Amino acid sequence: MKSRLASLALAVVCAGCATLPPLQATSTRPYDTGDLTLLVRYTAKETCSCTFVMEMDEAFCRAFTRANPPVASSSINRDDKTVSASALLLWSARARFVDDQVGCVIETE
Repeated sequence: MKSRLASLALAVVCAGCATLPPLQATSTRPYDTGDLTLLVRYTAKETCSCTFVMEMDEAFCRAFTRANPPVASSSINRDDKTVSASALLLWSARARFVDDQVGCVIETE
């Protein structure tokens, strides 16, 4: 009985595997600057959320969003309720606080 149950479970698992697409090896990364783009967008959005949604102080929010290595810097504009972040002078992002329900969103260029 146990062997039939195990065989049935194996058959179900193998049937599901047949529908998965094959893995493809790629020699290049799809986004050459993806890591730094993600880093500055993360820094801008999370610093904005920490500051304007969670209403934490600036020191806490900088520690909360610190990445390692620390290549991104951010600036908070409390009047416009925006946060700008940049890394290595080439990558930048900006997030703005919309309202209490939506929170912060990344502004697209």
